[in-house]
Amino acid sequence: MPDYKVFPLPDTAEGLVDAEILAWHVEPGDEVKVNQIIVEIETAKAAVELPCPWAGVVTELHAQAGDTVNVGSPIVTIDIDPGGAAAAPAAPAPAAAAPAPAAAESNGQAMLVGYGPKAGSAKRRPRKAAASAGPVVTEPPARVAPVTPAAPEPALIVPDSPAALLEPRGLVPLAKPPVRKLAKDLGVDLRTLATNGVITRADVQRAAAPSPAPLSPEGGVRERRVPIKGVRKMTALAMVESAFTAPHVTEFLTIDVTPMMELRARLKTDARFRDVKITPLTFAAKAVCLAAGRTPDINAVWDGDAAEIVYKDYVHLGIAAATPRGLIVPKVRDADRRSLRELAEAIEALTVTAREGKTAPADMVGGTFTITNVGVFGVDTGTPIINPGESAILALGAIKDLPWVVGGQVVPRKVCQLALSFDHRVIDGQQGSQFLADVGALLADPSLAITY
Repeated sequence: MPDYKVFPLPDTAEGLVDAEILAWHVEPGDEVKVNQIIVEIETAKAAVELPCPWAGVVTELHAQAGDTVNVGSPIVTIDIDPGGAAAAPAAPAPAAAAPAPAAAESNGQAMLVGYGPKAGSAKRRPRKAAASAGPVVTEPPARVAPVTPAAPEPALIVPDSPAALLEPRGLVPLAKPPVRKLAKDLGVDLRTLATNGVITRADVQRAAAPSPAPLSPEGGVRERRVPIKGVRKMTALAMVESAFTAPHVTEFLTIDVTPMMELRARLKTDARFRDVKITPLTFAAKAVCLAAGRTPDINAVWDGDAAEIVYKDYVHLGIAAATPRGLIVPKVRDADRRSLRELAEAIEALTVTAREGKTAPADMVGGTFTITNVGVFGVDTGTPIINPGESAILALGAIKDLPWVVGGQVVPRKVCQLALSFDHRVIDGQQGSQFLADVGALLADPSLAITY
C-alpha cells in the first residue's frame, strides 16, 4: 500500500513564523530523491531552497507559488512507497486484450507507470490506465470517501488540483488563466465575485479597488494593490520595533575625503589590489572597525530583559544592500580582524550574493553595527534607523566636488557627509560624537590609521 509522508514548512534556524512559497521545482506525479531541491521559499530576509527528506513520488502540493505558509504547516505530501499502489485491485482486462504496461518493477515491487524510476530527466504526471486494462480507481489519502453505486447523491468527481478538494466543484468560478493570475496578484477571491458568466479583468479590478480609484481614458484602474509580505513585511516590522524601542539620536559630519580618494587611485595601480574592488564603502568599513576599538559602547547592545548592556569584543559588520526583493543587511563576520583587501573581498561577495537573492540565513543575523551607503544613489545623507539587536548605524553620503577652505584658500575638494544614528540608552552624546569624529578623521586622512 502507498506510504504517505507530509513535509511541513521547517524553521530554517532563524526563528521565522512564516515564509512565502517562491517557486516549486516539482509537481504532483514527479519522482524525487533524498536531498533533491523541491521548493524555493522566501523567509524574513532571504530566499532558501528546501531539499526533500525522502525519496518517492509527489502526490500533493499543499501551497502554491505566492502563498504565505506558517512554520509547521504541510507544504507537500510524498508517497515513499509508490510501488504499493500496484497492489490496488483493478478490474480484469478482457481476455482478448493484450497485456497493458500498467506496472513496472522497481526494487522488486510493482509500481504504476509514471511512479517508477525514469530513464530521462523529463517530468511527467502519472499515466492514466490504458483503456484495455479497465478502470483503475485511486483514492487520495484521507481526502474523499469512496462513493458506492447505491448512494443517493451523484458520485464525487475528484478534481485534478489538490486545492480543489477543499471547495465544491459547482462553486468554482469561470475565469480565464490571466484573470485568475490577476486575482491572485491583487488578493481577490474569485468565489466572492457575483457574476452570471465568465469573470473578467474589470470584475477583478473593481473588487481590488473597493473605494473609487482614478481611471485611465480606456476605463482601466490606475492603481494597484500589492500584499505586504516577505522582505517588505519583515523590514517594516523590524524598523517600527527599532524606531519605537530605541531612543534614536542622529549626528552629522561633513568631511574632506580628498586624501582618501587619492589613496584609492594609488591602490588601483598597486599589484596587491588590482584584482579587487576598493570603494569608499571599503574605507568606511575599515574606519568603523578601527574607531569602534576606541569607543566600545558603539558595539554594545541593550538587553532590557536581563537589565544589562552587552559589550561585544568583535565587529560583525552589516552592509545594507538594495535587492529586487527589498533591503537586506548581510554581515561581514569578524570585520575588525580583516585587512582592507579582505574587507573589500567580503563586501563584494556579500553584495553579489544578495542581489542574486541567495544570501544564506546565517549571514543575516548576529550583526553588531551597520553601514548604509546612500551615496551610491547620489544622496548627501539621511537619518538611518538602527537595526534591531544593534546600537548604531552609519550612513555614508555621496562624494561630491565642493568648495572647501584649505590653508585660507577656497579650493575644490572631494566632500562627503556622514550621519550616525545611535541608541541613547547605550551611547551618550560624548561617545557617539567621539566615534563619528574618529571615523571622519580616518576618512579625511587615512594615514591616521597607523596611530590607532
